[in-house]
Amino acid sequence: MSRRDQIRMSDQEIRSFLAEHKTLILTSNGPAGFPHPMPMWYVLESDGAIRMTTYARSQKVENLRRDPRVAVLAESGTEYQELRGVLFYGQAELIDDTEQVIDTLLAAAGNPAPDADAEQQQAIREGMRKNASKRVVIRVKPERVVSWNHAKLGGVY
Repeated sequence: MSRRDQIRMSDQEIRSFLAEHKTLILTSNGPAGFPHPMPMWYVLESDGAIRMTTYARSQKVENLRRDPRVAVLAESGTEYQELRGVLFYGQAELIDDTEQVIDTLLAAAGNPAPDADAEQQQAIREGMRKNASKRVVIRVKPERVVSWNHAKLGGVY
């Protein structure tokens, strides 16, 4: 078994790892051809896609309109034996839907008012609407996934 095979995470380990984190790095292709990496809060969907939101006029959205190819990275660890991460490649889909933007903002924030009744939840959504109308959802379904968990090496490098 290769070292790459030893440290690869299973699908369930990847889902658990992504569920533990809030921020990833979305890398789009900038206007001059240079990578444009940006930190983003995200929501993990049941089909493995990642959803995030940003302003429709942001540089990353302009980049994605020109070239939807992205790399997405979530990583952790400060010592070699602790390094874990998931890198995936895919095509970004831009969704211009205010309700989905609000859903994404709430989910990425961890539902800031979990005990609110339906009326309060609706008031929260209405309060977000003006800002949300200026945003889009970025949805990325992984096409190729690379993962690593150096703890699987058991201290042998």
